[in-house]
Amino acid sequence: MRSTAPVPSPKSARAERPWPALRRTLQLPALAVTVLLLLLGVAPSPAQADTASDCALRGTTGWSDEGHSTDRTVFQRSTGTLKVAMIFVDFPDAAATEAPADDAAQLTPGANWLWNASYGKAWLAISEHRWWVRMPHDSTSYGFARGLSHEAHEAYLRDAVRAADPAVDFSRYDMVYVVPTRNAKAISFTPTYVYQPGTAGVVADGATVKWAVTFGQDMWNWGPKLVGHETAHTFGLPDLYAFDAGGDAHRFVGGWDVMGLIGGKAPQYFGWESWKLGWTDDGQVACQASRGTRTVDLTAVEYGSGTKIAVVPTGPTTAYVVESRRAVQADTAACSTGALIYKVDTSVPTGYGPIRVVDAKPAATPAGGCRPLDDAPYWSGESFADPAAGVRIEVLSADGYGERVRITKS
Repeated sequence: MRSTAPVPSPKSARAERPWPALRRTLQLPALAVTVLLLLLGVAPSPAQADTASDCALRGTTGWSDEGHSTDRTVFQRSTGTLKVAMIFVDFPDAAATEAPADDAAQLTPGANWLWNASYGKAWLAISEHRWWVRMPHDSTSYGFARGLSHEAHEAYLRDAVRAADPAVDFSRYDMVYVVPTRNAKAISFTPTYVYQPGTAGVVADGATVKWAVTFGQDMWNWGPKLVGHETAHTFGLPDLYAFDAGGDAHRFVGGWDVMGLIGGKAPQYFGWESWKLGWTDDGQVACQASRGTRTVDLTAVEYGSGTKIAVVPTGPTTAYVVESRRAVQADTAACSTGALIYKVDTSVPTGYGPIRVVDAKPAATPAGGCRPLDDAPYWSGESFADPAAGVRIEVLSADGYGERVRITKS
């Protein structure tokens, strides 16, 4: 859903990658190798001096996008412990008949889901204020529908905070979750609230409520992963599904990222996004910004250690990314595994395809229960090329933990 505004730490499954020993190679001085290549008419590859920062693309949309830098005056930090106040609301026309704990149980496991998906880098410390507070207006009066304006959404949040304020100290929290009774059918979907600096906003206990998620009836469908999707909007991540749904709202990334299809088969965040959010370190990014070729051992993004992504920039705001996916952790139900290739364009706004997965098997029929693009990964021996961009990605081999790939920029 879009935002309305212009436990023990998991351990890696292995300490080191069990790649077979490299073949013995002839050890020649670097100068001799260069001379030999020139005599043979082959230009030697340049020294691999590219760093991760050479592949970090800037965002240009002025809002949530896939740009590496995130405006922290607007979006909240994405690492560490985030304190969340969860409040429960009902309405004059929709009184609660269930216990708040029943509703909370649909959502609070999302804290563990996000903890695991972030490799233990982000923890939601959710404080449940388990009583119903009565909203001042009927549920039908708040205008919940797709296209809900920021102002209307803010008014709903303000009423909820004011209703709960006598018993909740909002100055203690980083963000707020508002959970409506299941009987409030008019509160149909779940938008994220991000405060617009310079406006009056919502103030309680001397503090401005800068980030909130107001849950709707779709929480009963999406469950805990809805927490991962909506909270990531407050970190600055965009929607990866299509706002103009057309024939398929999930035509850009299929079920590969929770920011696209929340109920997708493989909802782990893309490695590019984990890097943007600080969950993946620069040292886990292989960057090929200059012309040349390099071989990269990728560890599946579901695991925390190892090299997560290989990136080949193609312009100031575009790049191809390859990462490994395995049917473990968040992606246990993945329809296919292998090297997943996608194109990032940080100039594309939320909901219009800032990430687009490349389908290795566009003519194949997905297995039962799977969607188009769910079988997109490339397998060992397969390759992708974009001659116009001068990019080639070859999958050399694979094991239970990831792929060895060769990336070329010409």
